[in-house]
Amino acid sequence: MITCFIRYEIDPFRKDKFEDYARAWGQAIPRCGADLVGYFGPHEGSATTAYGVYNIESLAAYEAYRARLADDPLGKENYAFARRERFILREDRIFLKNMSVPHGAFVKP
Repeated sequence: MITCFIRYEIDPFRKDKFEDYARAWGQAIPRCGADLVGYFGPHEGSATTAYGVYNIESLAAYEAYRARLADDPLGKENYAFARRERFILREDRIFLKNMSVPHGAFVKP
């Protein structure tokens, strides 16, 4: 299992557009085969940094997932929405492997 972290630089005056974009991915990504952790937008600190995070079995599975996402009606609509509205200024993607599993139980201090 690998985790895809997408780092976005967004227009701070168009956070509402990014929120709409994130909600749409909340439907399309799981339907197309990835385990969505979530989309995270600015709250405190940076007003321009946002993340999308999901798990996928492998890079081969990722390629098949991306093809399904590109053919998905909501996926197509969301890609077009982002291009049209231009609220994403930059997007970087990295795949990482969780090296700390299994995790211990959280114990409240």
